[in-house]
Amino acid sequence: MQYSNLLKSSSIGDMQLRNKIVMAPMGSNFASEDGHASERLKSYYEERAKGGVGLIILETSAVSWPAGSSMPNMIGYSEDRFIPDLQDLTSRVHQYGAKIAAQLNHSGKISQEDVVAGLEIPVPSIPKMHPSDMFGLLTEAEIMNFIKAAGPDGKGPRYHELTTEEIKVEIEHFVSAAKRAVESGFDAIEIHAGHGYLISSFLSPAVNRRTDEYGGSAENRAKLLVEIISNIKSSIPTSIPVIVRLDAFEYRIEDGISTDDFLVTIKLAEEAGADALDISAYGNPAKGIAFTEAPLVHEPGGFIKFAKLAKAQCSIPILAVGRINLDVAESGIKNNDFDFVVMGRKLLADPFLPQKLLNNQESLIRPCIYCYVCVSKIFINQPMCCSVNSSMGKEFEDKDLYSKPNKKKNIVVIGSGPAGMESARILGERGHNVTVIEKEKDIGGTLRVASLAYEPNQALITYLKNSLNHLGIKIKTKTEANLKVLKKISPDHVLFATGAKRNAPHIPGKGLGHVFDGEELKSLLISSNSKAEKKLNILSRLILKAGNLSQLLRNISTLRFLSKFWMPLKKELVIIGGDLVGLELAEFLTERGKKITVVEPSNDLGPNLSIVRRSRVIHLLKSHGVNIIKNAKDIKISNSDVNFELDGACQSIKANQVIIAMGTEPNTEFAEELIENNFNVSMIGDCTSVGYIEGAISDARIAVKEII
Repeated sequence: MQYSNLLKSSSIGDMQLRNKIVMAPMGSNFASEDGHASERLKSYYEERAKGGVGLIILETSAVSWPAGSSMPNMIGYSEDRFIPDLQDLTSRVHQYGAKIAAQLNHSGKISQEDVVAGLEIPVPSIPKMHPSDMFGLLTEAEIMNFIKAAGPDGKGPRYHELTTEEIKVEIEHFVSAAKRAVESGFDAIEIHAGHGYLISSFLSPAVNRRTDEYGGSAENRAKLLVEIISNIKSSIPTSIPVIVRLDAFEYRIEDGISTDDFLVTIKLAEEAGADALDISAYGNPAKGIAFTEAPLVHEPGGFIKFAKLAKAQCSIPILAVGRINLDVAESGIKNNDFDFVVMGRKLLADPFLPQKLLNNQESLIRPCIYCYVCVSKIFINQPMCCSVNSSMGKEFEDKDLYSKPNKKKNIVVIGSGPAGMESARILGERGHNVTVIEKEKDIGGTLRVASLAYEPNQALITYLKNSLNHLGIKIKTKTEANLKVLKKISPDHVLFATGAKRNAPHIPGKGLGHVFDGEELKSLLISSNSKAEKKLNILSRLILKAGNLSQLLRNISTLRFLSKFWMPLKKELVIIGGDLVGLELAEFLTERGKKITVVEPSNDLGPNLSIVRRSRVIHLLKSHGVNIIKNAKDIKISNSDVNFELDGACQSIKANQVIIAMGTEPNTEFAEELIENNFNVSMIGDCTSVGYIEGAISDARIAVKEII
């Protein structure tokens, strides 16, 4: 078995686990408003248990609910009335052979709901206020839903520095919560001592400026954690292990937790009775880029170095987290770098990842594409979702999605972008006869261009292609869907997923020879288009022709590699349009040495990029010298410049070439013709309105549910 170490049974304390895959605790906003485990939340975790994970660490909670809550819909452990629903949750997880741990927390200075309610927030010391760059990255619509930072009186958070007696009360909240968790049937307890929350604030010298026994040295700052561990251990059965989640480092925080602090804390935690350590990190929430440094690290395996440090210092199991690829997980366990692998986003995308590994079906694992849609929803107080798995969080609604139909139907899907392929996959899983018709020679649609600009997207094409092949679904490429073809097949239903028309809006000068719209650029990069090629010089045309004839340009990975050395684009470019397409294109071209200016007519940048991904892209673009201009009015293109009005003044940017990365139109004419000819038609994906990957996958699920 390829992943024999990862799939090997093991234990934490007396808790036996069927494998070494642990589901990370991720706040979902799926709990009910009154702190209970809702049906939505239970079904979500039940699905991950069914998928084969060894241990689920339940999302962050509030040990003193409603106080100490960081989101509107958060699990509570503060009263016995929460126990029955928690018991139902644990029993549903246990029926599939998984174990589940309760993560106990007080959100401390990040207790958003305390701010909203006007409550005092307990902290080790009154935090220093720092300017945030986050609000400048939000759209106007998002700001309306963002954290209500001003509180009921508009004066902001009310902080209260805990006395030593009040610290004892907070410790008792954790102990009482642990007892209720045990009564609720949890197999383990995890103490959240990271990510800027209450315990973490005591550990961090950037926040904890106390001069009593709870402040000063690393040992003193760890005193609260040590007392919580020891008090919980003495209050619950010895068979229930206690795991501690810790930050090994705090990024972009002056005087934050260092690795030296971390090494002191982990030894004290082990001595206090911790049965395992869950190693994470934290980043300054006031800095947009920091969130993808920690805790949701963008760098693959970015925290493994910290897990290895802990493994060298401690004798108890070490849980490693942070975008760890499967092969790295396997080798890390084999080499004794860590003992368990904690997966978050991977298990949102595919809850059956462990089972597929066990069945040697790695090629059928739905990939996370690291778009950050999941966590970005939490920023604006919305329920978590997944762009590649639209059933995530809707498991309670989708129990019959894959059940076999009473009658098999003959279904045609026109278009092989994400909406078309996902709908074909679900229909194939149900047992229908499905035919996919694609006019291009390669499947993927505009997702191929998106994959060229952002590599993780390519894994989604590969997964969908593998899934359709596994199901035996017929894919007819280089085939134009028309009435003759459809009448010959005589389908019971047609899913129309051809994508949008991507024609640039009217901008004076858009017809000039150095200006490309989205459709022309797509054609240049991944296919052949005589109209677009005529805008190139003879040498560029010859190179493109050779690439097309050799079939090299059909392979996205090869094309991405070759584009680092040559592209049919000049050095200085202006991209008109600062939404998802424009920003990701700017990122791609900047990495290839182009000098880029992005000109956006509105005040919002990247509204169709998730908040966290947008923050990262904009930070990286600015750090590489990309000029980003918002609110540009009356844009005009000349032979050598892009001209516009900004704040009432005329501006001009030199441009060797211009790319208009905006402008989409519905593409429904043929669908309407089919309806007129009495075909049953559902229009999905971007052909009606642009929803990108998240919208396309969601549309597919909804359309299939309406058919079956």
